[in-house]
Amino acid sequence: MLHEILVALLGYTGDLIIDARQHRDDSTHSIPLSPDAPISQEPTFKLAPDLSFVQPSERDVIERIITLGFYYRELERFAAKSCNLSWIRSANESPLSRTSQLLKGKTVKQSVYRRAIANGIVEVLSVYRSAVLHIEQKLLSDSPPILATLTQGLNKFFVLLPPLFELILEIEHDNIYGGKLLNLLHKCCHCGVPELQTCIQRLLWHGHQVMYNQLASWVVYGILHDPYQEFYISSQDDKDSEQESAPHLLEKLTRLSVADTSLSDWHLGFHISLDMLPEYITMHVAESILFAGKAVRVLRNPSPSFQLKDGSSHQQIQRGPQRAQGYTTAISFQNNSLDNKLIGEDLLPQAEADKIESLIQHLKESSEFHKRSFENAIDTIKAVAASHLWQLVVVRADLNGHLKALKDYFLLEKGDFFQSFLEESRQLMRLPPRQSTAEADLMVPFQLAALKTIGEEDKYFSRVSLRMPSFGIALKPSPVDLPKVKVNKDGDSVGHPDASLEVSLDGWDGISLEYSINWPLQLFVTPEVLSKYQRIFQYLLRLKRTQMELEKSWAFAMHQDHFDFAKLRNDSRKSFVSQHRRQRLRPMWHVREHMAFLIRNLQFYIQVDVIESQWNVLQSHIQNSHDFTELVGFHQDYLAALISQSFLDIGSVSRILDGIMKLCLQFCWKIESDESNRSTKELEHIAEEFNKKSNSLYTILRSSRLAGSQRAPFLRQFLLRLNFNSFFEAKAKGVLNIVRPRPPASLLQ
Repeated sequence: MLHEILVALLGYTGDLIIDARQHRDDSTHSIPLSPDAPISQEPTFKLAPDLSFVQPSERDVIERIITLGFYYRELERFAAKSCNLSWIRSANESPLSRTSQLLKGKTVKQSVYRRAIANGIVEVLSVYRSAVLHIEQKLLSDSPPILATLTQGLNKFFVLLPPLFELILEIEHDNIYGGKLLNLLHKCCHCGVPELQTCIQRLLWHGHQVMYNQLASWVVYGILHDPYQEFYISSQDDKDSEQESAPHLLEKLTRLSVADTSLSDWHLGFHISLDMLPEYITMHVAESILFAGKAVRVLRNPSPSFQLKDGSSHQQIQRGPQRAQGYTTAISFQNNSLDNKLIGEDLLPQAEADKIESLIQHLKESSEFHKRSFENAIDTIKAVAASHLWQLVVVRADLNGHLKALKDYFLLEKGDFFQSFLEESRQLMRLPPRQSTAEADLMVPFQLAALKTIGEEDKYFSRVSLRMPSFGIALKPSPVDLPKVKVNKDGDSVGHPDASLEVSLDGWDGISLEYSINWPLQLFVTPEVLSKYQRIFQYLLRLKRTQMELEKSWAFAMHQDHFDFAKLRNDSRKSFVSQHRRQRLRPMWHVREHMAFLIRNLQFYIQVDVIESQWNVLQSHIQNSHDFTELVGFHQDYLAALISQSFLDIGSVSRILDGIMKLCLQFCWKIESDESNRSTKELEHIAEEFNKKSNSLYTILRSSRLAGSQRAPFLRQFLLRLNFNSFFEAKAKGVLNIVRPRPPASLLQ
């Protein structure tokens, strides 16, 4: 009986102690338990019912003791199943059959973390086996009470094995693996039983060893070693492979093999898997780990174009006489391999990699997980990676020079160039853009302006190219083709008065720039960043075009007056008509001056108060910071400040400004058209709409929500320049009206 109990404590049943799952009610022999049989929800070890020599009290004690054997067997089955490596290479199974089983989904998902936890469970079970062996030796050497000795020797395992059984039951039932398993173990550590807490912490330690190995591979070498998608940093390819078919994956891999994988890895290659992120690791720490790994990956695998540029000294050997083609090719291949190794070591020195690895090794050696120590180590690793990435992008790639070029061309810092471009293309922009040749038509004035204003010392202009987006919808009518308003003999207009006052932009307002950026600046100047520059550029170009048209309209009118005066000075009757026309248009020149005043002040506010001030702030940050992540944040703040302080993110203000610029352009085109000689009705209507929109603009900008907020610190100065003589304030209240009444009809005759 003693040996039956001892053997049952190690998971083996027999005739006296049976497993209820292996016996049927109508059969006296046992059925072997399948290795793949699921874990039972409750203990099934019990004494055989036909044992008459066992007292009921003894039966209760024995059945309580042998439940430890049941827990031991289930824990051992779980450990053996999780540690089973036969799935890697089976002698009796061909690779083709294994592949077919994988495709059919017949195999159970493997888990490195489960295997690590299973190793920890094996340690606990080995202690249990030693305790059983010690009890056996004690019972055989002496003659103590059997049940009392068993109870006293195994008492501590009644605290350990049942919770461990509940743990593996939950793991199997919910299919928990990876980071979810770490999270479960971390929650189980919070208990009031010291022995159980120590045991669970040991299991968690085994799981953390796997996490630290994956972490070291990621942040030291830039390699994501996660074959079963259990790490909280995951590859986008793994996510796509679960959703895409084989032909699409093959096509994608072929396409990526040609492209720059370094750039695609940085922007789209990796992400945080929230399902596998333990709760005790914050999102900030996970983002730091993601950044550090991607940075190390970039530093260790620079772009081929960057290697060729920096490794030019090694390539000078190829410029000599090509007397032996095969020999030269071999030397070229060896030099390129040498360049790869030298540049990778130069961007991330081995001493820095050893420093990162030592930090992770220190975490691995700790018996307990300390959140503060883990976060400090990750912050240090991130700082090292960010510093070397900053050195690569800012110093080696001349980031500041490219930012200055973006400011020159996208923010119109080179005003002479864009003034010349707008003047050269002015007549072209009076016509609607042709869908097929609009971009080619603009290249001529663009190149002429470059020849006049761009010097040879500007090495960044070659990266700038003009683009005209293709039109997917019908083009808006050009200013010349705007619907005409008929005027009857009394001077009154007939038709819809707002037909020519729509706020929509014409086709030429889609002009944009492209800037060619090489690796590694593409890590900093992303497509999202360039789109923000594009938005600001189009807004500033419309503003400058409006200012130029207002100036040109005044120059045209003065030239026309001088020409008429010189031609008609001897004809008193015609001279009287010309003088009367000038008198009739004089209120319109007041309107033009008010338009120009508003546009000039708005342009000065954006170029000086907004762009220059924010540029100085960005420059100070670049000089004082040596962290790539900080630099990216400063640049994002810079662009956000430009957009917000220019009111591009306020829909109401942005629509009013677009409407004002549209009205100014229509006013200039009407002034220069022949219709202005016959009637000022349309001009008065444009002036009235301009008054309404300018009043609305001033009212919105002077509100406490904008003028009193910190989003536009120089807005008060802009309002002061606009309203220096209280003109705008009085006009907004309806006191003034710059559109004077039309003269009586008798004077027109």
